[in-house]
Amino acid sequence: MKKIRFEILSLSGALLSGACMLLAACAGNTPTPSPMHQVPEDSYQPQIVSSSAFTSIPESANPEAPQVSYGDEKDLSQSSSSIAYSATVETPQVTETSSSQMAPNYIDPYEQIPNDVQAIFEYADHLQKQGLEDSASAYLQRFRILKPLWNQWETRVDSMLLEMGKSRMELDKQYQALALEIQNMNRVKASYHMVSPVVDSLIALNPSDSLKNWAQLQKDKSFENTLAKAQKEKEKILDLADNKAQFEEAKKQADMFLVRYRDLDEKLQISAMIAHIQDLATATNKEAVKYWEKNDPSKALAQADSLIKQEKFAPARDLLNKLKASKLRREALQKYKTLSDAFCNKERQNASQLFAKAQQQKDTAKRNMLLQDAAAALDRCLTEYPETTLKKKIEENRNFLLKEIK
Repeated sequence: MKKIRFEILSLSGALLSGACMLLAACAGNTPTPSPMHQVPEDSYQPQIVSSSAFTSIPESANPEAPQVSYGDEKDLSQSSSSIAYSATVETPQVTETSSSQMAPNYIDPYEQIPNDVQAIFEYADHLQKQGLEDSASAYLQRFRILKPLWNQWETRVDSMLLEMGKSRMELDKQYQALALEIQNMNRVKASYHMVSPVVDSLIALNPSDSLKNWAQLQKDKSFENTLAKAQKEKEKILDLADNKAQFEEAKKQADMFLVRYRDLDEKLQISAMIAHIQDLATATNKEAVKYWEKNDPSKALAQADSLIKQEKFAPARDLLNKLKASKLRREALQKYKTLSDAFCNKERQNASQLFAKAQQQKDTAKRNMLLQDAAAALDRCLTEYPETTLKKKIEENRNFLLKEIK
């Protein structure tokens, strides 16, 4: 009896061992779902699940294996997603909530999906490092079955985009007349105050986003066109005042300009331009204006040039100041710069000669007097013609002379 019992026990042990090996082989060779497998459209609702939803790992093949928690390990504290580890893998339970109870949140696929995938890889890598190869493999198998679902998601995206495009086209058809009107106004470069109300009317009708954006771009384009046109007109008005001394005409045009472009007053500084013209008119000798109504300013300009060449700076200056009230105001201003540089160069030559004499003087008092005279010559230049283009050089020379005085 003992022999028979021993044989029965041996047979039972062999059968049990074989069954375990068969189960292990089946688990290790579980086939992944074929990419051709399709989940019915009406039975699948894609859910975006954060990596933190995976809160456990599969049970070890050894039922007596100790339960290990990794939640406090410092090397995992810097993971891209917060993952809590326990002992078994459980399918996350998602509580369904109707759209009336909770609005869907915005999720950026370009950030959320890569972050979740990286968290999956980090979790599987952690399991492998802990020696839980079977748990890591089972976890990654759950990730691989997403491939056919991804194909379905792409198909659904294409379908949704196509539907949205059709809806947008149907919605925008009723606004074609307004859109065409805006386009034609910009083609002829209509003023901004004409285009802007039409664009605002179109946007108020709440068309598609693309049409709203297009309309706003057309409004911006109209603003730039109007601004460029107004800037050219402003330059012509300033030319009348700054270069031709036609202050009354410039003031008249500036006032009309402000009426037409009041919305652009801050951008174009129209009020400041009007004040500038008024200042020029106030500073200009009215008798000189009347004088050039009967006399030729061209001859006077040629005479001023001759006086500069003869180094008769004072009469040349008086004549050029008088010419600023003529239609040759711009030419007079340019010639005035020539006068200032000529005068300052003359004073620099005087200062240079005085400095040379001071260098040869052994008497300290006389030497200092010559240096002071040289510095005074440069002071005259800066006082009478502060706008000279030689100002920086004159100041450097003057500072040098003052340092030489002991």
